[in-house]
Amino acid sequence: MPTETRSSGTRPIETRIVAPGPEDRAVRTEAGLVLQVPEGWELLLPGDATLTRRVKTDGPTWTVQEKKGRRTFSRGVWAPAERIAEIKSALEAERSTDAYAKRRQAEAKRRDRKQATYVDDFREAILSFLNFAPCHGDLAAGLAEAVAQHATPIGSGTVARTQRIPIERRAESAVIAWLRHQTTAYDGMKIARVKGKRREVRRKLAEQSRIMLAGYRDGDVVDPQRCLLRQALNINK
Repeated sequence: MPTETRSSGTRPIETRIVAPGPEDRAVRTEAGLVLQVPEGWELLLPGDATLTRRVKTDGPTWTVQEKKGRRTFSRGVWAPAERIAEIKSALEAERSTDAYAKRRQAEAKRRDRKQATYVDDFREAILSFLNFAPCHGDLAAGLAEAVAQHATPIGSGTVARTQRIPIERRAESAVIAWLRHQTTAYDGMKIARVKGKRREVRRKLAEQSRIMLAGYRDGDVVDPQRCLLRQALNINK
């Protein structure tokens, strides 16, 4: 945490996490206190993580966050305009060098390799969860590919991107979520805005999906014309 410094007045300026205030150059603290943004400060908008990190590391800042529902959104960082300009200029000079370009290319290649490996691992985890009978092998492969491609892109925000639970559970949750949207009427349902109602509907649809998957695991004969998986995957035969 940066050391406190003092403004032109007697009030210390310290690093804070704040919410948007009632006017443009005002913020609100967690305690509800409205503070005026110090003179000479400007709002650095989100978008350049490296610039934001360096500005915050270099001295006191006010980070503006707004909570909507369960999600918290960044609205930018208030900091001295002179500091922002200096750090931005230095960063632009750094990014213009050949060394920086080569480092970025190397980092991109490493990320691509890591992502490709994760997609393969996730696809295998899905296949393991499905565990379809050999006669339904084409469906298992198609479903695993479809779910993996949907759930694994970086920044997708799906359960596949979380590290909080094992990959096996991620794969199971991703399959159930994909089936909910692709093989049930969930997306068109009108669900009452009652606490817990949407969760209850999802739970019931998940049970239906698990029953359907059990049939493919057991090798049950399924009429191709009535197979929800074939319809969702656009498999004609």
